[in-house]
Amino acid sequence: MLTDDVARVLIDEETIVQRVRALGAQVSADYRDRDLLLLCILKGGIVFLSDLMRCIEIPHGIEFMAISSYGAATDSSGIVRIVMDLEGSILDRDVLLVEDIVDTGNTLSYVKSILQTRGPRSLKICSLLNKPDRREVPLEIDYVGFDIPNEFVVGYGLDFAEKYRNLRFIGVLKPEMYTKPD
Repeated sequence: MLTDDVARVLIDEETIVQRVRALGAQVSADYRDRDLLLLCILKGGIVFLSDLMRCIEIPHGIEFMAISSYGAATDSSGIVRIVMDLEGSILDRDVLLVEDIVDTGNTLSYVKSILQTRGPRSLKICSLLNKPDRREVPLEIDYVGFDIPNEFVVGYGLDFAEKYRNLRFIGVLKPEMYTKPD
């Protein structure tokens, strides 16, 4: 079972549910009477987006981008690729980037700089998880679900080699699951 690969639960399902509801309420209040567009960074952000958008009580649209910087590794390759770009325009829209985790900040900083050139009215970031100890570039995260330690986590959309996304909690992956013996 996938849960056997998890060393410990870092954030349980109920805690995630409560925090996502609170984030949804805050976004609803902050964006009332605005043209809100939730822009999900795939694939990891899809579970968070699904729950968050159902907790937002104001009209909003959704868009998707797919970005690659990890592959099957546990550390970013440093090379950011747009695998799937937006279908529509964000010109004069209030865009909220929805991300599963902000680690070094390199990928999201790159994406944000590209999106700024497309003329959004506003562009903010909402991330379920934040690893401040890993940050390599300054990056303001406007809505944070949880600050977490520098550990490799899976579940609730986060994966390792396309596994573990379906876990209902966020757990620390056992090192032997992602390291190779010398």
